[in-house]
Amino acid sequence: MPPSVPTAPDGAANLADVLPSCLVALGAADLPSLQADGLEARIALRPARSAVVVLVDGLGASVLAARAGHARFLTGTKKRLRSGFPSTTAAALTTLTTGRSPGTHGVVGYSGWDPDGGRVVNQLSGWDDEVPTGWLRSPTLFPAAAAAGVDPVVVGPARYRSSGMTANVLGGARYESADTIADRVDAALAVTATGRSLVYLYVPELDSIAHRHGWQSDRWTTALERLDGELARLAAGVAADVGVLVTADHGMLDVPPESNVSMDPVLLVDVVGVAGDPRCRQLTVRPGTDVPALVAAWRSSLGKRAYVAGKDEAVAAGWFGAVTDAVRPRIGDVVVVARGSWAFNDDREVPDGVQPGRMVGQHGGLTDDELMVPLRLAGAFAS
Repeated sequence: MPPSVPTAPDGAANLADVLPSCLVALGAADLPSLQADGLEARIALRPARSAVVVLVDGLGASVLAARAGHARFLTGTKKRLRSGFPSTTAAALTTLTTGRSPGTHGVVGYSGWDPDGGRVVNQLSGWDDEVPTGWLRSPTLFPAAAAAGVDPVVVGPARYRSSGMTANVLGGARYESADTIADRVDAALAVTATGRSLVYLYVPELDSIAHRHGWQSDRWTTALERLDGELARLAAGVAADVGVLVTADHGMLDVPPESNVSMDPVLLVDVVGVAGDPRCRQLTVRPGTDVPALVAAWRSSLGKRAYVAGKDEAVAAGWFGAVTDAVRPRIGDVVVVARGSWAFNDDREVPDGVQPGRMVGQHGGLTDDELMVPLRLAGAFAS
């Protein structure tokens, strides 16, 4: 019998390949040793002295193609990568920095179930006061770079410098604060001028604008134009032996108001934890709940608006990549993934008469709009 939910492609290059591929290009690792450690480096990169990895939060391949006339540098290639599932920042950034899947590194979504604490924890901003010590199940690749003589540097806004997520998900790298995209480009040029370095440059601006105003807004397009100009300056300014790789953590789609729906409270009666994004809900249920019956009820209720899977089915379909025994309890017993432009919200605590807040631009699901991200190579990495 064929699976009732889509399966994740196995063997396709994705965000987990980015840093291992850079380490190979920098001569700081070799493919056999990486593979022996369960890592892959499936992005072919030319040798380089240093590398700058630019991650543009929320820049999906499809939205970039739709605004190609506003981003001549970024659309100079048609290469793409898969982000990974869930297509959300916390999971994707951790995949990038560890080279592992969410089912292995343990950050399984925007928020996730803490089986020991019996609560939902925020895996994006909750590292300071919600996420338990030792939550991250895989080390980042930055210490490995340093051990091989490559200086790992993160360039990002000052507000993230001392965050718990930076300490964990970006652990092992030196942090350089720069609040504008132009200042971040200047910092990356300065760091890579001499020596051997691996620079991770983070751009959160487009994602923030898309959540508030949508990627189809004029504000988003203006921000894209500015970003494209700065990245073109980066590519032109690096030394000839410095590689530049630009990608994103996930894509984006605009959810119209009528597609932002409230989840049926009847279907949440046996649910003790609602985690994830509105486009990827992970529901943990109380012990003794008939999970297959609940999955069937959700499927009947949502129809073609969502893929609904029990935990076992989602894991078997490869949605979270390889899943370890330590991480498996964090995944919801029922996983509800929006299709089309739908999003599912938990409005049970919204007071009567109050209009709940909704994001315009959203992500988290399995559509190509959310999963496929650009791969722009420049400098020494240009092919």
